[in-house]
Amino acid sequence: MEYAEVAEAAAGKMELYRHDPGGWRGCRQAGEVAVSWRPSAEFAGNVYRAEGTVAASPRDVWECIKPVAGGRRTKWDQNVKDFEVVEAVSDTVSVCRTTTPSAFMRIISPREFVDAVLMKEYEDGTMLSAASNVEHPLCPPRPNFVRGFNYPCGCFCIPLPGEPDRTQLLSFFQTDLGGYLPQTVVDSFFPASITGFYSNLTKAVKALKA
Repeated sequence: MEYAEVAEAAAGKMELYRHDPGGWRGCRQAGEVAVSWRPSAEFAGNVYRAEGTVAASPRDVWECIKPVAGGRRTKWDQNVKDFEVVEAVSDTVSVCRTTTPSAFMRIISPREFVDAVLMKEYEDGTMLSAASNVEHPLCPPRPNFVRGFNYPCGCFCIPLPGEPDRTQLLSFFQTDLGGYLPQTVVDSFFPASITGFYSNLTKAVKALKA
């Protein structure tokens, strides 16, 4: 499998989503974070868009969310129990396995995800992490986890002109949790989980700066 091609394609999808305002329906607002959704073209579920500002520089926000071995994500993101780089394909592309704890009052059991991940920096200072599901010989399904699948997803850390200590964080989540979950559970879980992601990230950035 060409992992770099999968990761590049995911980044391309993120660009399309970023510049496509059509069809998004608001579903949750929490502070400065707005979450909306529309039906996914990738699988029989939804793609979620979240947009908000974080009171920190893009570099500090990126430090907290970048998908690297030994990164900070497992320390603050309640939905990430473990993160490992399975294969470093290049300086910017890797295959990663993420495991998640049980969630939603244990209705959602622990999951694992295997993705090709791309990190990219744009000329204006915007940083992107994009990912999509892959298979890897070192990552067979494990018995204690349900295998979930991330379809093209990612986060943009976007500088705000004239505001060096604030960052626009634009995120897209497109996940098939796998297993046999009622759709009502899935539809309730994601908006709440996404706003929690922003809230916990804000706290993590404050701790980083302290």
